[in-house]
Amino acid sequence: MRVVQVNYAFADGLKSAGELLDAYSTLTGWADAIARAGADVRTVQQFHSSANVTRNGLSYEFGPFSAIAAAVAAHRPDVIHVNGLTFPVRTWRLRHHVARALDGRRMPAVVVQSHADGGVVGRAPSLRLAARALRSAADAFLFAVREHADAWRDAGFVAPSAPVFVVMPASTGVRALPRDEARSASGVVGQPAIVWVGRLNANKDPLTVLAAFERFAARAPSATLTMIYHTEDLLTAVRERVVGSVALRDRVRLAGAVPHDQIAAFLSAADLFIVGSHHEGGGYGLMEALACGATPVVTDIPTFRALTAGTIGALWTPGDAESCARALESARIDRRRVVEHFERNLTWEAVGRRGLAIYGEVIREKGLGTRD
Repeated sequence: MRVVQVNYAFADGLKSAGELLDAYSTLTGWADAIARAGADVRTVQQFHSSANVTRNGLSYEFGPFSAIAAAVAAHRPDVIHVNGLTFPVRTWRLRHHVARALDGRRMPAVVVQSHADGGVVGRAPSLRLAARALRSAADAFLFAVREHADAWRDAGFVAPSAPVFVVMPASTGVRALPRDEARSASGVVGQPAIVWVGRLNANKDPLTVLAAFERFAARAPSATLTMIYHTEDLLTAVRERVVGSVALRDRVRLAGAVPHDQIAAFLSAADLFIVGSHHEGGGYGLMEALACGATPVVTDIPTFRALTAGTIGALWTPGDAESCARALESARIDRRRVVEHFERNLTWEAVGRRGLAIYGEVIREKGLGTRD
């Protein structure tokens, strides 16, 4: 099966194709995973300059939007995989330009993958004007969980009858380290040792987590909480809450930003992983925690229910500190079970197999066969 992955998004500060590939591990990870599952994969990336790069034996072509359709058509793919529902007009134009370039030859299946849970629809209502373009351009849609499709359907991006498939948009290469080594490297200690990884913002809800930990700590005198974060919207409020509480000030460590190559040490040293998200698209922090064996104590939202299968760790009601405290008390710490769950269901290999199976189903539903 020939697959061309198309990606429109890139940060303005990225100066070279190699720098982009270094930064976008989800882009390269998906391509690698689908290739290992058995597909012939190429990636076409919109960029401010043209380039051709080979990485891990796979081809990445860079160029302006005007060159993307021709690059895609030249590979005569069975499937065009477009990243992101927020590019409806570009996706519609891509489909029509590819059809014209193929000049009557069979049009490949077009699948569009969501990398968000739908919150963006409400924050960018102007996108709704272009929704029908996407509906006519895509043959199927991929979501991390089925519930995420609802907001996009309500906004008109996904037609009521459009095929929707469930697959995680990414995995992680992070893996567990030996416990003693991890604790020495990270300085994470405590019984239980709890680690938070996430932005300090209203969605991640650190203040509710601190209130819950304060209650839990009264019954677990050796418990600690280490908080890792890269954005600091609520940092002042978090600091005031920690300093103002006798129960928190000596047991909460505000670690701040940690280089990604050190995250495995923190998560491998943790007994529990906690975050207070009200909504999530992919849940990458939780995925990394699972890979390292940290038992999750996370909110009962669709993405986290899917990542934990509803059975690993403990789920709690978003915004409810008492619910979170009860979850901290009830969570069963079982590192082996957590890692086995990740290895069985959430690795890049598992994602690749699922993605390839979805492509095959879309092709069959369209009445197409793959090219030799």
